[in-house]
Amino acid sequence: MEKINVIFMGTPEFAVPILQVLIDTCNVLLVVTQPDKKVGRKQEITFSPIKNLALKNNIEIYQPESIRKDFLPITSKNADLIVTCAYGQIVPKEILGYPRLGCINVHASLLPKLRGGAPIHKAIIDGYTKTGITLMYMDETMDSGDIIATKECIIEDSDNVGTLHDKLSIIGSELLKDELPKIINGTNNRTKQNENDVTFAYNIKREEEVIDFNEKSINIFNKVRGLNPWPLSHLALDNEEIKVIECTYELKEHNKEIGAIIDVNKDKLGIASSDGIIYLTKIKPSGKKEMNIKDFLNGKKPEDLIGKRVN
Repeated sequence: MEKINVIFMGTPEFAVPILQVLIDTCNVLLVVTQPDKKVGRKQEITFSPIKNLALKNNIEIYQPESIRKDFLPITSKNADLIVTCAYGQIVPKEILGYPRLGCINVHASLLPKLRGGAPIHKAIIDGYTKTGITLMYMDETMDSGDIIATKECIIEDSDNVGTLHDKLSIIGSELLKDELPKIINGTNNRTKQNENDVTFAYNIKREEEVIDFNEKSINIFNKVRGLNPWPLSHLALDNEEIKVIECTYELKEHNKEIGAIIDVNKDKLGIASSDGIIYLTKIKPSGKKEMNIKDFLNGKKPEDLIGKRVN
């Protein structure tokens, strides 16, 4: 395979295997990633995972606050191809139009389903049984470009955002590695997306993290999985926010108040949903570390919890 000049644009851990494929097979001229962030109480400067990999491989790094305004350091490079994956900013037309082989993106869904910034979360939350990776040409509209190739991934009931993220990251790197030679020699497929099948996966809003026990049990179960390990779903008990990390459910007719605690023993806390009982199994109370429900209930009397509502 011809060793072409490539610019890579990406930021999170998900994109690391993608960049590694390019490092192994191409000449990476430049890595573009989001500006460094201040993290934690001490506001310590933290590099993105992509920046760390670029530094390790002595690759030039560019971190514009606004790529729409400051794109010249990118377009001045003699790049044959630009590859993006979870970069975090909209790429302007000035960049899209300049590499001779175009700009391609690695997206974590089977497009045209789940366009947007949270496709892994939404695939689980919305009850999908499969998702995958799409390798696509970029255009000016979000995730709407022609499809080069896709690769599917089954979503197991045991999957959460973390496990599915890791699976898709590897699948994405494998798909890119397989398709790169075709893209370089011009023999790759190029298929327009069916606009009638489009759905969206916009970034998760704070209000979407709240568990609504009026929902069906399966929807609550999927929401908890689809927000674990970040940003995590939550509920309130005695005016205290509790993050819910894991839960199970039982479909069961009952005449209890929805959202009320109806089952408590040493390792079980069940809350009434619209069609059954949600059992919390792992939680993170405000200001504390994550814990199994058994540890949370240690020292608490069941009679003090039964009948209390969460919201």
